Amino acid sequence: MSTLFESQAPQPLADRLRPRRLADIVGQDHLLGPEAPIGRMVASRQLASMILWGPPGCGKTTIARLLAQGTDLAFEPLSAVFSGVADLRKVFEAAKKRRAIGQGTLLFVDEIHRFNRAQQDAFLPYVEDGTIILVGATTENPSFELIGALLSRAQVFVLRRLGDEDLEVLLRRAENHLGHQLPLTGEAREALRAMADGDGRFLLNLVEEIARLPEAPALDPAALARLVQRRAPLYDKAQEGHYNLISALHKSLRGSDTDAALYWLARMLAGGEDPIYILRRLTRAAVEDVGLADPQAVVQALAAWDTYDRLGSPEGELALAQCVIYLATAPKSNAAYQAFGEARQMAGETGSLMPPMHILNAPTRLMRDLGYGKGYVYDHATEEGFSGQDYFPEGTARRTFYRPSERGFEREVKKRLDYWDRLRQRAATAQK
Repeated sequence: MSTLFESQAPQPLADRLRPRRLADIVGQDHLLGPEAPIGRMVASRQLASMILWGPPGCGKTTIARLLAQGTDLAFEPLSAVFSGVADLRKVFEAAKKRRAIGQGTLLFVDEIHRFNRAQQDAFLPYVEDGTIILVGATTENPSFELIGALLSRAQVFVLRRLGDEDLEVLLRRAENHLGHQLPLTGEAREALRAMADGDGRFLLNLVEEIARLPEAPALDPAALARLVQRRAPLYDKAQEGHYNLISALHKSLRGSDTDAALYWLARMLAGGEDPIYILRRLTRAAVEDVGLADPQAVVQALAAWDTYDRLGSPEGELALAQCVIYLATAPKSNAAYQAFGEARQMAGETGSLMPPMHILNAPTRLMRDLGYGKGYVYDHATEEGFSGQDYFPEGTARRTFYRPSERGFEREVKKRLDYWDRLRQRAATAQK
């Protein structure tokens, strides 16, 4: 219950504009619409426990509050940052008492990923028997942060980053509430939405700063940039953002999209990613996705690594950009990657087969008497420098693992392999 003094305390614009109905929440119609999963739950007044996963400022806390209101559940909010098992026990006891008189409880846990495994375990019996409806909010991938037992008892709903149109709706609501338009040119208004980077709460905080200015003159983008701070991009080097962006970079390279690859590289560096981690992935892409289609790819990756080690940031980051351009524009082949995978599979299936006797060295007389090295043909002593002998284990059929593409240097490699295949077939025919 708020006091007289609390009602007179300053209230942030974002809080004053907090939606009063689920229909007022922007950007999440895929979950809250009449035919959407959460919308159907509210209509039937049958809520299931859920995890709301999404970026900051997309409405997770507001949705939880409105779900409790829309289904007449007692709303118990907790923050995993400031709460422990003792706090949970108090909530569970209160929920059991409410349940005894016929009222349910919606427990909202903000930053639920901050709870450790033991704390997450504490939810299980109360979620299982319906004492509480758990609504957890997280900005981190639940697959990495929440225990499997909890995930099996709660549906995971992914909230979207607010788009440009959603942010414009919030701007208009703010102006209606303030009673006047913001002193911004059309271009500055676009820049303001870009500065928010999909975070509605951050946008309204910026609006609160701008609303204190005189209504004229209107700010252009440069003046706006001097006045307010751009939102720091979302990027956690140890969590999902790290894996999402490196995956985007790698797949852009594989797809030969040079400009997209440069964009993801820039995003990672702007987020503070360790350039050595990026260089390690670039080297992997050079051997996995370019391979022998361009043997210089791995040379370029290692040269970029060496250059960065010598120059450091920011000058050395240009070496990463140059490597990204080289790899993205190089011909692609994963033939070596696939060949090694098939060879490893055969090695695992065939066990400890001995090499054929004719290619074994015979340093002792006993070994020579046993047939070690017997029948070996020294390739350099042949006319073509190629004997065509079989080097697979005895008793196994010859296999083809490496199938070069028709791209880049592998086209030349394929010619060599085809030539040796013809010689091998000719030698086999001569032995018959």
